[in-house]
Amino acid sequence: MITTTNPRTGATTELDLQDTSTAEVDALAERATAAAAGLVGLGREGRARALEAVAGSLEAAREELVRVADEETGLGETRLNGELSRSAFQFRLFAEALREGSYLEAAIDHAGDTPLGPGPDLRRMLLPIGPVAVFGASNFPFAFSVAGGDTASALAAGCPVVIKAHDSHPLTSLKSAEAIAAGLDSAGAPRDAVALVFGQEAAGHLIAHPAIRAVGFTGSLSTGKVLLDIVNRREDPIPFYGELSSLNPLVVTAGAAAARGDEIAKGLFGSYTGSGGQLCTKPGLAFVPAGPDGDAIVDSLRSLTAEGGGHVLLNERISQAFDSISERLASSGAPVAARGQAEGDGFVVPPTLLATQASDLSAELTEECFGPLIVVARYDGEKDLVAALELMPHSLTATVHAEGDEADTVASLAQLLEPLVGRLVFNAYPTGVRVSWAQHHGGPWPSTNSQHTSVGVTAIRRFLRPFVWQNAPETVLPEELHSDYDAIPRRIDGALVLPGSAR
Repeated sequence: MITTTNPRTGATTELDLQDTSTAEVDALAERATAAAAGLVGLGREGRARALEAVAGSLEAAREELVRVADEETGLGETRLNGELSRSAFQFRLFAEALREGSYLEAAIDHAGDTPLGPGPDLRRMLLPIGPVAVFGASNFPFAFSVAGGDTASALAAGCPVVIKAHDSHPLTSLKSAEAIAAGLDSAGAPRDAVALVFGQEAAGHLIAHPAIRAVGFTGSLSTGKVLLDIVNRREDPIPFYGELSSLNPLVVTAGAAAARGDEIAKGLFGSYTGSGGQLCTKPGLAFVPAGPDGDAIVDSLRSLTAEGGGHVLLNERISQAFDSISERLASSGAPVAARGQAEGDGFVVPPTLLATQASDLSAELTEECFGPLIVVARYDGEKDLVAALELMPHSLTATVHAEGDEADTVASLAQLLEPLVGRLVFNAYPTGVRVSWAQHHGGPWPSTNSQHTSVGVTAIRRFLRPFVWQNAPETVLPEELHSDYDAIPRRIDGALVLPGSAR
């Protein structure tokens, strides 16, 4: 019997749901394979309408979805309403991308003479990779879960999706899947384009199933390694797109500390405690300069933290890990500088500020702690800071707060930080990831194991594969590669040709 737990109270309720059997997983995977042709057959416009219908269906079910998600996550209605709006926006954004068409990377090289002799006619485009397994994330019950960007981008690509419901919000997962199914049905899309499974055994069986052609996962590094091992044991290993672990260092320069220290302290406190510190882009380590200006920042952070109330974490495992890791960090050379209040019957923990010297940083002090905790490292000059930054693990983001007259310092920091992360933030905070065409949400291992993004339009690239037709009759070509088609951007004989351009 599957249960759901309210993290505010710790109360557990049995649901009328069962773990999915391996036989049921087999059937769902096979039905997803059968649905692939129908999803592709809708064409770009048909899939765009289906995605828009899903967005509308999620919004129509908003009240119930937010209520259920709040009971299962404790994230609050304001945060969850915003996240549901983000999910609907993602589906609509991918609908726009389908209509625009550049994601296909369509290219034509006509037959003719080349410097190497006669060349054949080549026509290239990206095609759907096939059914995709998606794992919902605990900390985003909508935007990185059943109704999240992995699902939206896979469907946009033309790939059916089989989703592993997260154990922390099974009922939210079910209600989200029902809303997506209603949207797909209303648009005439294959009902089996989206399916849901429950349970750990089902999860392992799913990604080992030969019908599954890629995996999208957002979660812990330890779980990601387990799933990646299953993928690698397959006879035909498939792409595993994992977002796993991130420390997200933040640097405050001397100029920024002098100019706006109190503002930085307030913003940093909000960033490391927002959503209970349960965001993959939470700044977990802040570098603050030595001296009176840095002292003022730390004093302000200390006061804000000490006065802060407790935060509800998503589940008991995360709460226990927070306690364990915070204790381990404190005993490894970053003692507690301030700790807030934590009152409640559920999985409630206090905001926690640890402090150390940059010169004392070690690998033990760069461990990610999921929850409202930050380590502040005081540095004495640029040499001290650079030496500490060289110890940083790879992350999704890094942040620099600096002033306009510190151009040389900013340039050297950027050069040092760029190889470590996938997004470099200036004079802002890394929490809050804009969903857009230019966004990249990824980074070197262990933040991800992929060169791709899981947020933004180019997330669709994960679920597509390149294919070339050589000297093919037009009857077998997709319409986007027909000679007289001009509705999308294409590269023809090396030149980029925009829609409607004469050649």
